[in-house]
Amino acid sequence: MTGTSVRAVVAVENRMFRALAVLRVVVLVNAVVLAVYRDNFEHPVAGWSCVALMIVWTGYAILTYAKPIRRTVRLLVADLVIAVGLLVATPFVKGEWFSATIPGFWIMGALLAWAVRYGWRGGLVASVILGGTDRLIRADFDQGNYGYVFLIVLGGPIVGYLVESLQQMAADRDRAEREAAVAGERARLARVVHDGVLQVLALVQRRGAELGGEAAELGRLAGEQEEALRTLIRTQDRVTGDDRAGTEDLAAALGTLGHRPGVEVVLPSGTVDLPADVVAELVAVVGACLDNVARHVGEGAPAWVLLEDLGDRVEVSVRDEGDGIPDGRLEAARADGRLGVSESIKGRIRDLGGTATLSTGSFGTEWEFVVPKPVSKRSR
Repeated sequence: MTGTSVRAVVAVENRMFRALAVLRVVVLVNAVVLAVYRDNFEHPVAGWSCVALMIVWTGYAILTYAKPIRRTVRLLVADLVIAVGLLVATPFVKGEWFSATIPGFWIMGALLAWAVRYGWRGGLVASVILGGTDRLIRADFDQGNYGYVFLIVLGGPIVGYLVESLQQMAADRDRAEREAAVAGERARLARVVHDGVLQVLALVQRRGAELGGEAAELGRLAGEQEEALRTLIRTQDRVTGDDRAGTEDLAAALGTLGHRPGVEVVLPSGTVDLPADVVAELVAVVGACLDNVARHVGEGAPAWVLLEDLGDRVEVSVRDEGDGIPDGRLEAARADGRLGVSESIKGRIRDLGGTATLSTGSFGTEWEFVVPKPVSKRSR
């Protein structure tokens, strides 16, 4: 079990002991009120001493169980021994033919502490000891007493099993969240690397093979490094936070792309404010599309970027007049493990909760991206 999973398990245990602290107070008040109301101690000094012990121990147990490091075997054994001792003292304090024990339901504190700390096995051990003691101290064991003991023996293991199940679910949820975060970070890193280093390495590899000679060797080395980076992307498992915050104007950010040769950017008249991380992702997506235009259609080939603010969403279109994407090229790239369109473009938009639609043919290629605005940024 990893350190994070251990923390999830301990968190469940902490919540259970906090709930048990409330229960201890409730059953203590019940026991004290009944002792005062009945006032049936044959040995009052011993009886009220037992009640005082219950009060003191309840306070001590609540404070001690609050810290995980203090939940030692010694503490739990002492808790159980005191509960058993109060049961054993009942015939002397109340007389041989007593009906209710001195602690009554107060012994639930020790029983459930064992169940929470040690699961169903701990609950079973404590319930058998307490139930067996209750049976042995009674001269007359009627149907009511049997039902009481039966519930004790049944309740301990069940509560322990439920606590174990909650702890396992907490650990599983923690592991699933961590794996999802790792997968998301891996995809993000893959897109970032693809946008820069991998594209350069792929270009060096291709041009080196075309030039031959020493350039071919350089291309081969670039190809090896490209493959190594792709392997790193798939095995990367460290999650880092994204601290970007605040808002930026998407229109202004996209406007900077108009400096590229052949690129025309059409923007709305006003600002389009979005969270900074959303703006950064959209600009990166459009930049990747324009890189593909330059690579596959030609440097300086005409391309158009259109931004529309539709109130609850923004729509960005990128269009060129090339020959289109041949059928099966994207599927073949994905099958070969290349991350390009699948991760750098579609993956970014998917992570933003939007959609990416591709239209391609002899008329050229057009990407249409629709991304919802955060509620606080929607036009009113």
